[in-house]
Amino acid sequence: MSDFDRTAEYAHSHSEEDGIGLRKHIWKIFWVLLAITGAEVTLGLFWKDWSLAWAFVKWTFIILTLIKAYFIVADYMHLKHEYKNFKLMVAVPYIVLVIYLIIMVLAEAVFVHDSHNLM
Repeated sequence: MSDFDRTAEYAHSHSEEDGIGLRKHIWKIFWVLLAITGAEVTLGLFWKDWSLAWAFVKWTFIILTLIKAYFIVADYMHLKHEYKNFKLMVAVPYIVLVIYLIIMVLAEAVFVHDSHNLM
């Protein structure tokens, strides 16, 4: 039996109220992501006009990007409702790679800084 023949079975197990609630939640997340993206674009366009420090702008971008990444992974990729071990299985490799990236970038920065001082 193919999946096309089981459409009535799938439709029977989901109510219209569940669908309405799910669509409302998806739109809410969409508007949150749109607002964060709008804030990032606005900040990127006007940070010099507003005389903001570059360090503040940079950290604001990093924080807002992490918030957006959380919403995308948690809601659109459905990891919010998974088991804790599965979440860890997905997250730990990325955490390890980010730590490795930070170490490599800092090591490279030290090397470049030292090589420029020798010239």
